[in-house]
Amino acid sequence: NAVLEPVIVAGSTISRATLHNEDYVLEKDLKIGDIVSIRKAGDVIPEVVEVKLDRRKDNSIPFKMIENCPMCNTKLIKKDAMHFCPNEDCASRKIEGLEHFVSRDAMYIDGFGERIVEDFYNMGFLTKIEDFYYLYKHKEELMTIEGFGEKSVTNLLDAITESKNNSLERLIFGLGIRH
Repeated sequence: NAVLEPVIVAGSTISRATLHNEDYVLEKDLKIGDIVSIRKAGDVIPEVVEVKLDRRKDNSIPFKMIENCPMCNTKLIKKDAMHFCPNEDCASRKIEGLEHFVSRDAMYIDGFGERIVEDFYNMGFLTKIEDFYYLYKHKEELMTIEGFGEKSVTNLLDAITESKNNSLERLIFGLGIRH
């Protein structure tokens, strides 16, 4: 992600924009401190369109991809254009797997965004996929979390129950089974 000085684009204040991957950054010759133009891709996702080279300062810093996972410090591996942490015990990988499971393209468990999944992981409620289906055992505890009342917890638990009616292909995709 690009971290930007906040600017209004199509009625929204934007302070971050997608950079896709390392190859995208290198192809656009992006450097830290550059002035860029951005747009909302698909009218939704902020993306860097181009670097304003005529406004680049002499002291701009070249981009260098990190080499180690910021969470577990394992050396990253590159597959195609993406970098991955190969450590299956990495907390970031586990959280991303949980986020993927509840995502719109997978099981689509409404109400679970990245923040909630990460918070529940950090609180110990979610550590593996099957934990979603045992959250009902923690209903009282969940209702004590700031921002979660009986209604929001009930809605989350109902969405989890509803996900049991999803198709097998959604489940397989949600589990992250490749190919």
